[in-house]
Amino acid sequence: MVDDDFCCMAPPTNGIGTQKKARLRTLTNEIKRFIFANPGCSAQSIVSYLSNEKKFRNHGLTPRKVGFFIPRHLKTDVRWWQDHTAGRRVYGPDAEE
Repeated sequence: MVDDDFCCMAPPTNGIGTQKKARLRTLTNEIKRFIFANPGCSAQSIVSYLSNEKKFRNHGLTPRKVGFFIPRHLKTDVRWWQDHTAGRRVYGPDAEE
């Protein structure tokens, strides 16, 4: 019975971590696209857009995670500055782009 199940399974792939890399690439592209379309946005608006509009609900995104993600993975494309009235970081495209 068990041998019957193994004959129908797909062969193992050689790409280790390819789904993780694809998710990372998709997330960076979507965050970049949103920031370039809406300069001056906050991490909360990015999370709201991704989870409601783009259906990234199962990714466990929070404004804190996005706030740590942007300087780590998008530091060459995105700038941030402090919004002193609200006391939060605001993101926009890099001036050189």
